[in-house]
Amino acid sequence: MLKKWNALLLGLFVLAITLETASTSASNELFTSSFLVRFKRSVNNLEAHDIAKRNSFHNIGPLPGSFGKEYHFRHSSIPHVRSRRSIAHTRLLKKEPLIHNAIQQPGFKRVKRGFRTLKSPAAISNYPIESEKYSESSNVPTDPYFPFQWYLRNTGQNGGKMRLDLNVQAAWDQGVTGKNVTTAIMDDGVDYMHPDLKFNYNAEASYDFSSNDPFPYPRYTDDWFNSHGTRCAGEVAAARDNDICGVGVAYDSKVAGIRMLDQPYMTDLIEANSMGHEPHKIDIYSASWGPTDDGKTVDGPRNATMRAIVQGVNEGRKGLGNIYVWASGDGGEEDDCNCDGYAASMWTISINSAINDGQNAHYDESCSSTLASTFSNGAKDPNTGVATTDLYGKCTTTHSGTSAAAPEAAGVFALALEANPILSWRDIQHLTVLTSKRNSLYDAKNRFHWTMNGVGLEFNHLFGFGVLDAGGMVTLSKQWQTVPPRYHCEAGTITKLQEIPSSRSLLLRIDTSACRGTDTEVNYLEHVQAVITANATRRGDLEMFLTSPMGTRSMILSKRPNDDDHRDGFTKWPFMTTHTWGEYPQGKWLLEVSFNSKEPQTGWLKEWSLVLHGTKDPPYRTLSPQSPHSKLAIVKKAHEDRLKM
Repeated sequence: MLKKWNALLLGLFVLAITLETASTSASNELFTSSFLVRFKRSVNNLEAHDIAKRNSFHNIGPLPGSFGKEYHFRHSSIPHVRSRRSIAHTRLLKKEPLIHNAIQQPGFKRVKRGFRTLKSPAAISNYPIESEKYSESSNVPTDPYFPFQWYLRNTGQNGGKMRLDLNVQAAWDQGVTGKNVTTAIMDDGVDYMHPDLKFNYNAEASYDFSSNDPFPYPRYTDDWFNSHGTRCAGEVAAARDNDICGVGVAYDSKVAGIRMLDQPYMTDLIEANSMGHEPHKIDIYSASWGPTDDGKTVDGPRNATMRAIVQGVNEGRKGLGNIYVWASGDGGEEDDCNCDGYAASMWTISINSAINDGQNAHYDESCSSTLASTFSNGAKDPNTGVATTDLYGKCTTTHSGTSAAAPEAAGVFALALEANPILSWRDIQHLTVLTSKRNSLYDAKNRFHWTMNGVGLEFNHLFGFGVLDAGGMVTLSKQWQTVPPRYHCEAGTITKLQEIPSSRSLLLRIDTSACRGTDTEVNYLEHVQAVITANATRRGDLEMFLTSPMGTRSMILSKRPNDDDHRDGFTKWPFMTTHTWGEYPQGKWLLEVSFNSKEPQTGWLKEWSLVLHGTKDPPYRTLSPQSPHSKLAIVKKAHEDRLKM
């Protein structure tokens, strides 16, 4: 039954989310030296190697989830990027009796989130700090940079708000430090010889998909451009009390390096191999990159990558599911992270950031798919960033962007997995919703306020359900019982072509029973997708809202001033919201589509499909809240009250 369910889930998702780029036209498409080779039957790696060698190709290996039917071949004589397909090489492969098809891979851009060019590593000799002890614990790290790691212990240093941090001390005081958990940093490499990382480096789980070898060391550049992955790794697993740099959130956990980002153009095959690499040795994959945050790109994972992620959450960690953590994006007010198919995926945990006084960072994007937040740059001084490891044994205090936020979340999840190793990937998402804190987070421009959904959970369009609380998550993890099976319900579709008025909203309604009485009945929501096909004279002026039967209104698309697309629009794009988490989906769902523009615009909505994801049974019925005021207690009571009706 489980295999049948996984296959059904995989098939549905790959069918619904064929995210070929909507921002690149065929006329300027670029092609790489990589080929997707599909065989007529499953072949082993030796057979594939012989066929590749016979045709002067190099066999990189099978794709995750292809069952030996799809392989990644590369040809060394073809330039890494060219403007035309190599028809001769494609024909050569197609002549092989066992090969069904061969497709030369297009290249596309993926960018690091938060990189700032540095001429040299930051120094801290005169770094201002005002320390004030606020915890009774004496179990405080002695690492020299720990006083500058305000996101771990905020004592008000440099104008920060005291206690506004990840509350890791409460987890450490329980003896939970990330033991036996491995996080893979999918990035530009990891300096695994760094003295603060080398003893926590998992070589067996590491690989270099840019150079195709087991040594993901960063490529040298004068501007330290490839320091990104090393900085992220230090946030997760830098060693404690060794007189070097600072300390990782999960300082006894392991970190693996997957070098895949350092190349002019990405391919679907490199992404897929990276996200499916060693899924039983790696627990958490952390990604601090994505499509260009220029406010006009609509892009996401292609087929092979999507399949690798879905296989990871269904089969990784010996069936418990890998956890994919994603930085939500650095496009600021000009972008919307629901236009990023990685961050907006329900299979990933999208993390935004706050600064040390509770404001959002100026580069934070907003969207309804963000689940929670951690921290990035401090407020008063731009150099008051995240203190962590740097290249060549150095340290830095300037790591920034939502790039810095995602690895902090990965570290918190590593603590939760040590506390309870049998947590599933969905358990981690539920724990994130229930233990994240509103604290003193606020939108500096007063655009987005904290709102309560239909079962009493507070959310914010910038911060999701709040800032991660490591102590709270570890405590709840210890008593956690795995949530009931998850189902997806295709709740309804509207396919009638309808014009989007220039001066008012187009209102569409779907009335659903949420598949009541079927095998895919959903009574308690997790993720909701509005899969939409639409176009407009100016795509960036479109705004969309989705309102649940319990009255929770989510902005699933905001205005993007830089997006002047008038041709591609959105094609079966899965806008996702987490804001209705825990709600009951039966009833009327309202979609509002309008233009936010002073100039007259025209547009058409061609299709809207509503897909509900959640459980048939109450998810928390076996848990006992420790406090009647906790989010767990509030949601559980709401669910119990509903059952009594």
